[in-house]
Amino acid sequence: MKEYEFTLRFSLPADQAHSDELLERLGDSGCDDALIGIGHAGRIALEFVREADSARGAIFSAITDVKRALPEAVLNEVSPDLVGITDIAEIVGRSRQNLRKLLVSCTSGGPAPIHEGKLTIWHLAPVLRWLVTAKGYSVNPDLLEVSEETMEVNAAISSARADGNTREELRELLV
Repeated sequence: MKEYEFTLRFSLPADQAHSDELLERLGDSGCDDALIGIGHAGRIALEFVREADSARGAIFSAITDVKRALPEAVLNEVSPDLVGITDIAEIVGRSRQNLRKLLVSCTSGGPAPIHEGKLTIWHLAPVLRWLVTAKGYSVNPDLLEVSEETMEVNAAISSARADGNTREELRELLV
């Protein structure tokens, strides 16, 4: 078994505001391998270090454990997924300038950002895959596996919230 690190962020109903009982329920349901943050009213973040055979298994079991403790909680995001230049530089142990040159200032065929503007954002998984295959960087394979799964889960969350007609029309356009 391997250890996988990831964070789950949930919205909570108003009646499940931050309380010691909430933390106790999470611990009783198997979330004793998570650091729990309850900084924003109506939100909770759980930073897991979970042992499992796969990143998918770790993430899915953690979601299951949280939902068992807090059935009304709504999963908003799983990370690491969306990252900026600074995040990527920290992850791969290079300078921000080096990564900016590779990802933004060149025509080296790197992964396209999902948002460009004052802050440019990428999905972490395609960036890590590209850095490994095209640039020869060394990346923790477990982190790559987690980032691929978190990207998939976040896509499923977004898709589930989209209008059914829009989802079907886009599926036809993208296939």
